[in-house]
Amino acid sequence: QVPLVESGGGLVQPGGSLRLSCVASGYTFDNYAMGWFRQAPGQERDFVAGISRNGDSTYYADSVKGRFTIARDNGQNTVYLQMNSLEPEDTAVYYCAAQYGFSWSRVRDVNYWGQGIQVTVSS
Repeated sequence: QVPLVESGGGLVQPGGSLRLSCVASGYTFDNYAMGWFRQAPGQERDFVAGISRNGDSTYYADSVKGRFTIARDNGQNTVYLQMNSLEPEDTAVYYCAAQYGFSWSRVRDVNYWGQGIQVTVSS
């Protein structure tokens, strides 16, 4: 059983929007902070956004601040990434991640990864 499954990716024009969803299963969702990462071809996987396990605290990479919003619904075991004002530089495979603990930490290990979903921003 795959613990994290992403959906909502695809092709969008520059300036457009997409909402990614990630459904968790097989573990206690609200014991984990959740995050989103992305990896463009030939580049490392980079942190995009994180959210605490109760949803009160959020964290963003500088490159997406003001354009992307992370949110979670613990009743639905789901974390979302709303992406607005998309740019060609946002093109990447996006990964959902779960990290045991209250707040997202850049130094703590990720416990679960999703399989990734493609987002392409192009005219």
